[in-house]
Amino acid sequence: MHRDGSYIVPHLNGEIYAHKPPLLFWLINLVWSLTGVSEVAARLVAPAFGVVSVALTWRLGDRLFPERPELGAMAALILASTGLFALYGSLTMFDTMLTTATLLGVLALLSMDTGGGRLATLGLAGALAFGVLAKGPVILVHLMPLALTRPLWRMAEDPGPPVSWYARVAAAIGAAAVILAVWLVPALWLGGPEYRAEVLWRQSAGRMVNAFDHARPVWFFVAVLPIVLWPWAWRPSALRGLASATLRSDRRARFLAIWGLSTLVLFSLISGKQVHYLLPALPAAALALAAAPPPRHAWTAVVACLAVVAPVLAWSALLAAGRARIDGVAVETLGLDTVALAAAIAGAGLLAIAFAGRHLPALAWVLVAPVALIVAHVGLRPALFEHFDTGRFEAELGRAPAAGVAIHGYPYQGEFGFTARLTSAVEVLPNDEVDPWVASHPGGLILTTGERSFPVPAIGEAWLAGKRLLLYRLP
Repeated sequence: MHRDGSYIVPHLNGEIYAHKPPLLFWLINLVWSLTGVSEVAARLVAPAFGVVSVALTWRLGDRLFPERPELGAMAALILASTGLFALYGSLTMFDTMLTTATLLGVLALLSMDTGGGRLATLGLAGALAFGVLAKGPVILVHLMPLALTRPLWRMAEDPGPPVSWYARVAAAIGAAAVILAVWLVPALWLGGPEYRAEVLWRQSAGRMVNAFDHARPVWFFVAVLPIVLWPWAWRPSALRGLASATLRSDRRARFLAIWGLSTLVLFSLISGKQVHYLLPALPAAALALAAAPPPRHAWTAVVACLAVVAPVLAWSALLAAGRARIDGVAVETLGLDTVALAAAIAGAGLLAIAFAGRHLPALAWVLVAPVALIVAHVGLRPALFEHFDTGRFEAELGRAPAAGVAIHGYPYQGEFGFTARLTSAVEVLPNDEVDPWVASHPGGLILTTGERSFPVPAIGEAWLAGKRLLLYRLP
């Protein structure tokens, strides 16, 4: 977008990109208009929505439980220190934006229920449009179950006729469609038949019915729930509190249960599954866990931290000793000093959790995920960076000649475009096109997995995602 000005129809490596809507890319370009092109600035965009999601969770807790002013703050703290949210919330992905859109939609539904007028309906429309632009129609999975089951959770004493409620929900969907049409109609027109097929079918309904990527069994999300809710759901008091939730008498408990469980069930029925798909439902879990009895002991927090720290340290030690691999490739740069540093941080963190637990058990649980993630970052990052560093060829690719750049034997997805600030696309060559390309591009650059030899020595070599790539400058 920044290079070519193609803001309506996104492109990746010269090809139309229809996998995700354009909002994240628009926002990165908006930030760049203020800061200049910067990797750091771009990487702050998605995590900023993680911060907003934490604040909105606090606000939602205050709305749902006005008689317990501390609960909203506790829910925000639980969300921020849940391992899954702390991990994915810090990455450049679409899910924090979708979480923010979901929370805005939930707040709008509450406002509509308790007498909010047209402004609340427009708020729901805006949340729906925001969610679609963030990640697609999946926002409906997160908001429509609550919208359609209002009789089960309504807070208003005088709810009015059901027809009026569902008419307002339909109006919000219609208004969201109008907002989306401002971008979608020209995008479908300019993108052509292939883009229309991708956006209207393959990347939405196609993913749900027969996933071409990330297909997993129906029980997948139930199986990973202990990971999704780690560490807070590992508290015995939390489990007892959730098990005794008064769903029959407490509308707020039903509200949170419908929000969280409907997401779990619907995503279990959808073919494609990734653990971070549940991120927008984590605020519901955080609010439910905040309403459970507070933690009383710290030893279980130490155990919850050890459950992650111990395997990380073991893997780090095996990598340093050359007895483990990443993507089938041996690691050469991880030293025992890195393992020792990670172990020292783990020990200090566990002592801090145990000490905090003697005085403030809640603080002990807050520390679990940050300690574990810092240990993982220190102990594993050098090894992972060796195999996923797109900057290894930056200097040579940045001096790409007019003859062009090509890649062979690797499933290229634009990894080098930003790193090397390439001004043209990298040509992805099948086997039968390598020799013709070499013959017609003297002086060009070619990346290959080593399956082909060239009459010049390689000027660069590195591993990337389990494949050994060699860089040649053709004579």
